[in-house]
Amino acid sequence: MSGTILVDRELRACLGRDLVPAPGAPPIEDRQIQPASLDMRLGPRAHRMRAGFLPSTTPIEQRLAELSTIELDLTGEGAVLERGVVYLVPLEEALDLPADLSARFNPRSSTGRCDIFTRVLLPGHPRFDEAPPGYQGMAWLEISPLSFPVRLRRGDRLAQIRLQRENAAMSADELRALHSESPLCFVKGQPVPESELNFYEDGSIAMSLGLAGRQPCGWRATLFTDVVDFSAEAAHDRDDFWQEVHAKSGTCILEPGRFYIFASREEIRVPPQVAAEMLPVDPGLGELRNNYAGFFDNGFGWQEDESGTPIEGGTPAVLEVRAHDMPFLVEDGQIFFRLRFFRASGRPDALYGRKREGASYLSQDLTLARAFRSGS
Repeated sequence: MSGTILVDRELRACLGRDLVPAPGAPPIEDRQIQPASLDMRLGPRAHRMRAGFLPSTTPIEQRLAELSTIELDLTGEGAVLERGVVYLVPLEEALDLPADLSARFNPRSSTGRCDIFTRVLLPGHPRFDEAPPGYQGMAWLEISPLSFPVRLRRGDRLAQIRLQRENAAMSADELRALHSESPLCFVKGQPVPESELNFYEDGSIAMSLGLAGRQPCGWRATLFTDVVDFSAEAAHDRDDFWQEVHAKSGTCILEPGRFYIFASREEIRVPPQVAAEMLPVDPGLGELRNNYAGFFDNGFGWQEDESGTPIEGGTPAVLEVRAHDMPFLVEDGQIFFRLRFFRASGRPDALYGRKREGASYLSQDLTLARAFRSGS
């Protein structure tokens, strides 16, 4: 039987059984559940670390004793995490997975758009951002703000978990059939023909950068800003933290080490029965990277009428980009990332952006994180 990612009603059934509160943590809440993922909450304290590390045979508590320089209290008003510093925070959710369930972790959209680097560590497991079948134990989040100092509080949700049985990735043939039945990407509202798409054997499609027709075409993080209050919606004037980027003749040059927000040329549509993940661009395609592998829950970019018939069109993907060690020119239509699709166990009870708490990025286009409002 082909593998699948669990959807919301199955995740709800996992609460208190496969996903449990960590010691001293409040119960997991229904509002944390997304169509095919669950938001994970920060615990009550953050350790300022001299360095990050990969957990394996050495207990995390021993690494904390060796590397932690100060402990910050995240309760109440929280604490400010400094730019360019590594922190380690216990998560409020622990895992008690059965032998047929594994897990993957990824940053939430707002995390990446604030240029906060995160990855999940599991005691005794020598790889980031994954839990093997049958894993039991706590989860820790490594956090490093890269562009702005950030205020975080206990309960803030920076990462997500998704659970799956076996290998849920679609094959290239499955993906072609799905695109033929229900187009997965559009340009200017028109479906992209199969002949113009690059399908990879791992169930992914090549996607490109969209600079043309956008003014500005992107945003660049400003240096030496004030503190970003991560969980406060529209708390900051955009122009205090971001500079406009414009593409002359469809190109622009990225400065080494600077962080940029762009959008894809294609509008993406994720049907209800599948989910998707953004994979970083192949290093062989240029001296840059998409820093955060984003997860697209079922129904991202999907609109349907009252009868359930899909409406043509989709939603661009927002790209979080940093150049490496040299100035690098990017151009409109350049291959920038791949979108990999996964089978879900069924249609979720609520698709992405529907019946959920707070705003979503369902209708985004070059949209910054929720903490920023349009300039005055």
